[in-house]
Amino acid sequence: MSVYSIKDLEHLSGIKAHTLRIWEQRYGILNPERTDTNIRTYGDEELKLVLNIAILQSRGDFKISEIAKMSDSERSANLLRLSEGNLHFPDQIQALTISMLELNEAMFQQLTKNIIQKHGFEDYLIQIIHPFMLRLGTLWLSGSVGPAQEHFISHLIRQKVIAAIDQQDLSFKPTAKKFLLYLPEGELHEIGLLFANYILRARKHQVIYLGQSLPFEELVLAYDIHQPDYILSVFTSQPNPDDMPDYLEKLVERIPNSKILLTGYQLLALGHEVPEKIHVLRSFQELIELANTN
Repeated sequence: MSVYSIKDLEHLSGIKAHTLRIWEQRYGILNPERTDTNIRTYGDEELKLVLNIAILQSRGDFKISEIAKMSDSERSANLLRLSEGNLHFPDQIQALTISMLELNEAMFQQLTKNIIQKHGFEDYLIQIIHPFMLRLGTLWLSGSVGPAQEHFISHLIRQKVIAAIDQQDLSFKPTAKKFLLYLPEGELHEIGLLFANYILRARKHQVIYLGQSLPFEELVLAYDIHQPDYILSVFTSQPNPDDMPDYLEKLVERIPNSKILLTGYQLLALGHEVPEKIHVLRSFQELIELANTN
């Protein structure tokens, strides 16, 4: 079980710590443990409860006194009912977080169905899943999410993106560019690359998708065969920071005639300097604009 401070609950839910303390005293909603120095700590159940409350209360449909009296099943049922209406994007991200923490596939599938029907698949990716994955990264680094929860939700999202790609029309527009997509050797975090695949195919570009953990020499081989206009990769955990400068120099040297597009935590968060020929994508909106103008 994960352990959270009251500040963690505030950060993840948006509800002020002061308000949580009042609710704890007035309604008995939370039952924290206390350390030897009398500091409140909370577990997974308290986090899920606070996320539920944040969604139910933000819509104004329920007072906190009413939410406090609900059972877990009643809160979940009300959350799903609200998701069929007009939940704002932050609330939908909160709801997906709850489905992950509960390992609740039925809830994930229903939420996803409601969101896609209302907003379409691309908005589902850009407005909800992408910020959700950023939150997941924060939760993972803080130890708030375990491997089972991360694997569970990543697998479900990956399935959704692959299914959407399979349904796309594979014809190209006359001005289509050729994009080669890959992940470096050892890199297994594929969802961001699948996002890019979907975005480019939706705009009728040609995509050669090479997927996870590609050895560098195989990348060069594919480049020699296809001579793509662009090479795109997402560096989430690989290459490691010590190897990054050499890897980037090799890319520039061995891939001389393609434009190189890179993104991912290893570049964005660690602040690596990159060779002039490499363009760092800082958002998926940049990729969308590039795809729309070509």
